[in-house]
Amino acid sequence: MAEIRSPSSVRSRIVEVADRLFYERGFEATSFADIATDTGLSRGNFYYHFKSKDEILAAVISLRMARTREMLTVWESETPEPADRMLAFANILITNRAKIMAHGCPVGTLCAELAKLEHGAQDEAATIFTLFRDWLTRQFVALGRADNADALAMHVLMRSQGIASLATAFRDEAFIAREVDALAAWLSHPKL
Repeated sequence: MAEIRSPSSVRSRIVEVADRLFYERGFEATSFADIATDTGLSRGNFYYHFKSKDEILAAVISLRMARTREMLTVWESETPEPADRMLAFANILITNRAKIMAHGCPVGTLCAELAKLEHGAQDEAATIFTLFRDWLTRQFVALGRADNADALAMHVLMRSQGIASLATAFRDEAFIAREVDALAAWLSHPKL
């Protein structure tokens, strides 16, 4: 007997699959057919939910934004100290090292690809970085560094993206661990 799924669950499945494929293959290299095949949907059923790849992209960006907000909220609620929250941010690189070595940072790679394509969703995708930037800025303010909190936040983002980029290029777990340790040490006494 075939499983009956609600339209919202089918739509969610399409977005989940598209998110994975956009990350693993890239937005441009992923076709409607790829997504339909991986979801097990006929093209007609697929088009019922999304009329264009750009609609799927918008849904993927929304999903990533929601997941980022949720993660930041969990760190806020479960970790009382701002310095420890920022360490949780740095440790994303350790937690996701296998995926990062294989495909890069999901946010960074999507932003870079959309910029190369001069795609209209480029700014929307970059708002995920803005979530991290604003959150990190608040952590530095909480640490008494309001005078240069945004510059410090951008420095952390820059370092994390550099680590992710080089981890993808060299596929070196020891490099990731070493650089995350260095970032953690810097976070204990940030200088700018």
